Amino acid sequence: MPRSHLFSLRIANALRESCIKEPYTPRRLIKDLGAGVTVGIIAIPLAMALAIASGVAPQHGLYTAMIAGFVIALTGGSRYSVSGPTAAFVVILFPVAQQFGLGGLLVATLMAGLMLVGFAVGRLGRLIEYVPEPVTLGFTAGIAIVIATLQVKDFFGLPLTEYPETWLGKIAALVLALPGVDWATTLVGAATLAVLLYWPLLRLPLPGHLAAVLVGVLVSLLLAQAGHPVETIGSRFSFTLPDGTLGQGIPPILPEFVWPWRQPGPDGQAIDWSLATWQSLLSAAFSIAVLGAIESLLCAVVLDGMTGKRHSANSELLGQGIGNLVVPFFGGITATAAIARSAANVRAGAESPVAAMIHALVVMAALLALAGVLSYLPMASLAALLLMVAWNMSEAHKVVAIVRKAPLGDVLVLGVCLSLTVLFDMVIAITAGIVLAALLFMREISQMTKVSDITAGKRLGLIGSALVQLEELVVFKINGPLFFAAAERIFAELFVQVENKKVVVLYMDAVPILDAGGLSALTKFIDACGKRGIKLIITDLQFQPLRTLAKARMEPVRDRLLFAPTLDEAIWFMQSEAALRYGVQRASVS
Repeated sequence: MPRSHLFSLRIANALRESCIKEPYTPRRLIKDLGAGVTVGIIAIPLAMALAIASGVAPQHGLYTAMIAGFVIALTGGSRYSVSGPTAAFVVILFPVAQQFGLGGLLVATLMAGLMLVGFAVGRLGRLIEYVPEPVTLGFTAGIAIVIATLQVKDFFGLPLTEYPETWLGKIAALVLALPGVDWATTLVGAATLAVLLYWPLLRLPLPGHLAAVLVGVLVSLLLAQAGHPVETIGSRFSFTLPDGTLGQGIPPILPEFVWPWRQPGPDGQAIDWSLATWQSLLSAAFSIAVLGAIESLLCAVVLDGMTGKRHSANSELLGQGIGNLVVPFFGGITATAAIARSAANVRAGAESPVAAMIHALVVMAALLALAGVLSYLPMASLAALLLMVAWNMSEAHKVVAIVRKAPLGDVLVLGVCLSLTVLFDMVIAITAGIVLAALLFMREISQMTKVSDITAGKRLGLIGSALVQLEELVVFKINGPLFFAAAERIFAELFVQVENKKVVVLYMDAVPILDAGGLSALTKFIDACGKRGIKLIITDLQFQPLRTLAKARMEPVRDRLLFAPTLDEAIWFMQSEAALRYGVQRASVS
């Protein structure tokens, strides 16, 4: 079945397909090992940067990459997807972390995991087909703008303690803080960004992310020696070990099992789990689940295009759900498939989900062995890293192409999604974008439904002359679906044209759909024709309209409504009736 990947649901589907159904040889293991190490190195600074951007300490990003990254690869439905914290979630997680702290964020992640499992069980994986490209480009570009905005403070070292809730408020606060730019911090950020931009030109095997942060660390150390220290992970974040030892930066230990709802709130105290709290987190969890489903399935589709393989959409949703159910118990935040890391995984030669599992183990090894070194990473370098992620995520070239070449409706949908994502909320943006796209699509489809008078056509030339000469007959051909957005207009046009006619034939061989709205409009037209004494003949019905009329129990009515299987039979009937009438008229005259 060519589309079975859209309907199948099986835990660990990708692992079974690539490592059990296909022989997993030592050569394939070596390729997975190389790809996993490469992607793991890329993921380490990204995971920390994304955790910080989401409003929590950097180690929580590492926990997410190593635990959720391993579990999702083990249980999911995409061979090459690499999961972990992603930039797309920052716009949702940051306000949740500010309002509810780490505990609220982890509970929201847990709830989102349950919803993702529900999406999988409900076989909703195929719904990704119904999200138009302008919608996805609009909200991802909007997310990229928000992410970039959040990085300005750390990139320039601005003296800004907290951001306002709204995007416009953030912009205003940043503008007011601009006089406090720290030149040393800006230099570190600019050096990191420059390496990220120009490193691909060197075509070296070392990942650009690693080279960039190493340059950032080197520049920051030189500036510190010269008496111009810049803020680092070690200077901003602290931790307390189980034995009470205080430390700076990242704790060099594996995460412990802790109930998510017992994690601290925004003030470090326990969260008051009232009904209002649960309701607020339920809304955030739904946003996380929807975005996680879209991001993961879009990533899988991109990877299918790169490799020629097929993912199992519902199995991937199941894996994402399981991963997000497990990771909150170990301090990890929301995870989903990361397109950039997954694409790097493919380019590095990955053969199976084993590569993503190895990536998770590499992140774990870095946490245990390099926690002290990671504390030297400058905040400006991580901000530069996320600025680059935001630019890549925006897919500006595709946005420009749509604005320049696509129909006006698509441009409008993109603009609405982008604006609503930036100014309000991603779920509002996606909902409004899909609704607007659907309305515009229905408008375009309804305009394609046409009605034409074919009475004078060659096929009808043999009709008896009596009706034609008396202009009592008219034959209309309807082309296109008769659904609610088109039917009222079509039958209104018809009613104007059938005045003074005795017989009206509706030739409907080009009508594929007749919905409830179309049925209602047709019924009104039949009643109106009956009141005027017009006989209506409907011919050449396709299966779906015929089934709709049968379900509505619409039956022939003598001298009012008839059905003919073909237009030829309708012509024969009209010829017979015309001949009969013509003969009766001649007899009465003589």
